[in-house]
Amino acid sequence: MKNKYTYVWVSFVVLVFGIIFIPRIIERMQSGTVVQKDRMSRLSFIESNGERKKVPEFSFINQDSLVITNKDYLGKVYVVEFFFTTCPSICPIMSRNLVEIKNEFKDFQNFGVASFTINPEYDTPIVLKEYAEKYGITNLDWHLLTGERDKIYELANKGFYIIAKEAPEVPGGFEHSGMFALVDKNGFMRSRLDAANNPMIYYRGTITEDQGENKEGEKEQISILKEDIKRLLKE
Repeated sequence: MKNKYTYVWVSFVVLVFGIIFIPRIIERMQSGTVVQKDRMSRLSFIESNGERKKVPEFSFINQDSLVITNKDYLGKVYVVEFFFTTCPSICPIMSRNLVEIKNEFKDFQNFGVASFTINPEYDTPIVLKEYAEKYGITNLDWHLLTGERDKIYELANKGFYIIAKEAPEVPGGFEHSGMFALVDKNGFMRSRLDAANNPMIYYRGTITEDQGENKEGEKEQISILKEDIKRLLKE
């Protein structure tokens, strides 16, 4: 008799659970909110050889001729880009997007930007200073950095896995990806997960929010970069 009552009680609980919760779960799965909420609720660490990818040590000169190292960014969330001032194509878009991002977080002393030139022979501190003035880059936590060419290329290609190289056949003479990297307060590279539950790793810096997408159908990622910066600032 006892087993009979136990069976009835378990059946009742299962029935109530099914009536109340199953429709909600199905609805959320159909709308994509279950996966999306899980994917959006945390930012993944980028890994290399099974270890969390940390920004390598670096030391360069900024637009004010001051020495800036990776240690100056510890305790800050920051965005990294590789660019050059004479770029005739994607760099102006990237710079405008970064200005917009920096202005949105202008009241946060623990947010910054690191812009590394891939044409350091031309982009001296004086040239970088003029470029900063042209784009209204006045924040003290945004450093436009120049230095030894080989060290910058090593930082780009090996440190961040962001393409940066001389390419005489392309407009401007240099090839780079136009991607932004996001770094947390402890110097680790971070990103959200994509639809396949893999780290995005980078954020496309060559499309504005107003555009929505480019002619190749690639969607803008500045809006989600802003969201992810906010998440890291709260950590």
